[in-house]
Amino acid sequence: MKGSPAPKLLRCAIYTRKSTEQGLEQAFNSLDNQREAAEAYIKSQAHEGWRLLPEAYDDGGYSGGSLQRPALQRLLVEVQAGRVDVIVVYKVDRLTRALSDFAKLVELFDQHGVSFVSVTQAFNTTTSMGRLTLNVLLSFAQFEREVTAERIRDKIAASKQKGIWMGGVVPLGYRVENRTLQIVPEHAALVRLIFERYLACGSVVALASALERDGLHAPDRRSATGGRVRGGVFARGHLYKLLSARVYLGEITHRGRSYPGQHAAIVERGLFEAVAARLAEQTRVRRRQRMASEALLGGRLCDAHGNAMSPTYTQKGGVQYRYYVSQALLQGRAKGHGRANEPSGRLRVAAPELEQAVVAALRRMRGNRPLAEAFCGASSMSPDPSEPRRHLDESEKALMALVERVVLADGEIRISLSRDDSGKGAEVPATDRCLIAPWSPTPRTCHRATRVPVARDRKTLQRPPMPEDVRRKLLVSIAQARAWTAALSNGSAADASEIAQRQGCSERSVRMLLPLAALAPDLVQAAVEGRLPAGYGAARLCRELPLSWSEQRALIPILAERPE
Repeated sequence: MKGSPAPKLLRCAIYTRKSTEQGLEQAFNSLDNQREAAEAYIKSQAHEGWRLLPEAYDDGGYSGGSLQRPALQRLLVEVQAGRVDVIVVYKVDRLTRALSDFAKLVELFDQHGVSFVSVTQAFNTTTSMGRLTLNVLLSFAQFEREVTAERIRDKIAASKQKGIWMGGVVPLGYRVENRTLQIVPEHAALVRLIFERYLACGSVVALASALERDGLHAPDRRSATGGRVRGGVFARGHLYKLLSARVYLGEITHRGRSYPGQHAAIVERGLFEAVAARLAEQTRVRRRQRMASEALLGGRLCDAHGNAMSPTYTQKGGVQYRYYVSQALLQGRAKGHGRANEPSGRLRVAAPELEQAVVAALRRMRGNRPLAEAFCGASSMSPDPSEPRRHLDESEKALMALVERVVLADGEIRISLSRDDSGKGAEVPATDRCLIAPWSPTPRTCHRATRVPVARDRKTLQRPPMPEDVRRKLLVSIAQARAWTAALSNGSAADASEIAQRQGCSERSVRMLLPLAALAPDLVQAAVEGRLPAGYGAARLCRELPLSWSEQRALIPILAERPE
């Protein structure tokens, strides 16, 4: 009698995880406990052919809300390489707490024939009941994670309301000590100087130039974790944030509100409020300048991917064509930011067409009297908001000034509005501060032109006449060509080079004009009478004029009558 066949060898990998680094320095920590339990479980399944792989996959201090964990990524590489048969964890939430991530992992495991086992929760992912159990457990794990995140957010909000510093980039002029901001005297003096110099310079641009000219740079500092924060030249963005940071008043801000902080102020309130008033005035000036410019949406337009769209133009045939172009295209980052033939990937759009759509949406809003008055207190409403007009009236300019952001999305434009600072309007619900207007650019059409033969009856042609300056230049060129031809004929000039020396021009110019002397008499008479059409000036005739008068007459049409 033959013995039973040996079980198939199953290579087992143990994965452990702990969300925080607290306690990992202990000789026997949570990761060790998880691994010990998993090893014992694998030993209990030795009769099934389970064998433990020596490689350890431990993620200490990593959240289960993301798959971007070093040990987990190494484990997934081994799975894809076919070197793992069973993954053993202490609990399901050690692998992931997100239901969507778990679905991806299970799909990957199924593709490579890998089983998934939890030591403390008995189930098998190869059965439908096991998967249902896993989904239920992970739903609760995800719920627990979201509740924990809410508790953390509430704790941060409550702490900031009490004026406690809750971390982040330490402002210039302070250092963190026992979770409290302490003043650094030499840096605080620099902050006060920046506030004072701003009032003297009048603008952030001038302030940045003055600081760089005087050699005043941001100092190197240490972060709360001990890392080095490099200094350097003060950029405009850095200065804007510094000048508007209420932390220098001894306050802590959270979600747009400020609370008295537990740290000392660096800047006096009078100085801070004077700077804030100047910044607000500059913002209003920039808005007015932006409104006065030809690009109505300059600085406020972005594509569906959040890239700013800058105004630009091109010149062709004396006509200026305006566009808005995405920074993704200008900076060579267009790949992966949508394609030009997709609505979500509009990287270049015609400016007038888009601006007209935005203005039309604002005009429709003006028809809603309560909403328009709530924003800007406009009392005069257009009798017909859809009536096309070339210019904006005063109330429409007020509405356009309140446009904060315009997003070019799929088949629509999203216009975000802000309330007027003057206080004329009432409180506006957040849902009414975003206008959504359907929009799609006019598709580019390629017109195939068909060349129609020129009618032989020149008197029936309807063409625009030759411009007067072009006609005069042609007549002068014909006269010069005839004079030079006569000089060559009677021997007063030996060749074209001698004529060029006399006239002070190049020999090439002389040779190019000489054929005009052979222009047919009736065509010359038509030029004198102004009956030659546009497009047949001296430059073209010098290149294309044939010697035969019959061919010339076939080439050059004559207008039926002299234009008035």
